[in-house]
Amino acid sequence: MTERLLHYCWRHKMLPLTELKTTGGEHVEVIDVGLSNRNAGPDFFNAKVKIGATLWIGNVEIHCKSSDWYKHGHDKDSAYDNVTLHIATDTDCEVTTSDGKTVPQISLSVPQQITDNYESLLKTEHFPPCYKVIPQLSRLSVRSWMSALQAERLERKTIDIEERVRKCGGSWEDAYFVTLARNFGFGVNSDAFEHWALNVGLKSVAHHRDNLMQVEAMFFGQAGLIDMPSEPQVTRIDPSKNSYQDILRYEYTFLSHKFGLKPMDKSQWRFMRMRPQNFPYIRISQLAKLYYERRTGISQLVECPDADAIRSLLRTGVTDFWQTHYTFDSDSGRSDKVLTDASLNLLIVNTAVPVLFAYGRHKRSDALCDRAFRLLEELKAESNHITRMWRECGMEVENAGDSQALIQLKNDYCDKRDCLRCRIGYEYLRHSDASDVVL
Repeated sequence: MTERLLHYCWRHKMLPLTELKTTGGEHVEVIDVGLSNRNAGPDFFNAKVKIGATLWIGNVEIHCKSSDWYKHGHDKDSAYDNVTLHIATDTDCEVTTSDGKTVPQISLSVPQQITDNYESLLKTEHFPPCYKVIPQLSRLSVRSWMSALQAERLERKTIDIEERVRKCGGSWEDAYFVTLARNFGFGVNSDAFEHWALNVGLKSVAHHRDNLMQVEAMFFGQAGLIDMPSEPQVTRIDPSKNSYQDILRYEYTFLSHKFGLKPMDKSQWRFMRMRPQNFPYIRISQLAKLYYERRTGISQLVECPDADAIRSLLRTGVTDFWQTHYTFDSDSGRSDKVLTDASLNLLIVNTAVPVLFAYGRHKRSDALCDRAFRLLEELKAESNHITRMWRECGMEVENAGDSQALIQLKNDYCDKRDCLRCRIGYEYLRHSDASDVVL
């Protein structure tokens, strides 16, 4: 912990008010702490430090003890030959580079206030652990951090989308459909829907796109949701006499043989503690209808200027059979089972926004990237346990951009107790009496 806090104090120039001197007695003036390095090599690059009368521009390495320099093999590694300053709490020896130079050192301790506040963050059982200082933060600092977190979350989602593009052989069209399908799982079945969409064989489905029954047959068949007979069904069936499920079985038997399709394992789908309108049967029928009506293309998404247009594009119901069913065997009252505005807003936040941002990056289109951010500002904030937690701590959650930022904050900082990278954590650590603050 001590070394991490030393890094933190150096990065934020939380240095003692007394004059800094090397172990050799030379005056040290820190002009620029340098760029933090999270990869192999020295801890900070291109620092500017004046030692005595000489201005040095080079790298900085930090350890708890000077002897750790040798323990880590830096004395034999030429990557450390350009270290111009070594920092340690315990300067128990001189340090030398692989080319024989002695590196100037300073002894630096973590201020007790920083140590106490950091230990408080790690030990508190309240979540988030920094809740004590949140009401005291300036609106400017909070909004600045929220903007950075919002961009960070879109960057992370962009990586996921680019990986889907790779899995789809470079097709942004298919990757958009996979992303849309994943978010039709609404959390519980997201992984299963992504696996299904990657397995459905969109190039094969495209050959039969004008036949809704065949689209449904391939969609449900590849999902493993059609109970197939042990012997292939070869007798041609009459739609006016045979059941919907019989027709699906017949069509899927023909299509799976034609394209060499193999269904996914039905056990991947989750039904427990789920509202019937979220059952995979309903969601797949909605997707089949969208696909059949040619409303799942990335070009259609790009043409939508605002959130209302995207809602109109994605608003859909189910096909005839599913208007009176939730599963093949259970009846329901007749309903179009149209996606609600709340569901559509979630699809915009989790599908349209990141796809537009990632595609804008791919096309080098600032307009698409800007539209993604505008959409988040247009939409209401998500209401979930994460946003409710932050509201209780005094954070303002005004729109979907804010809620996405706070989800990013919890998932990538709070859950990992990575307070040293968080701007709220910074405010907590530097607060003179953070451990005494109460709500």
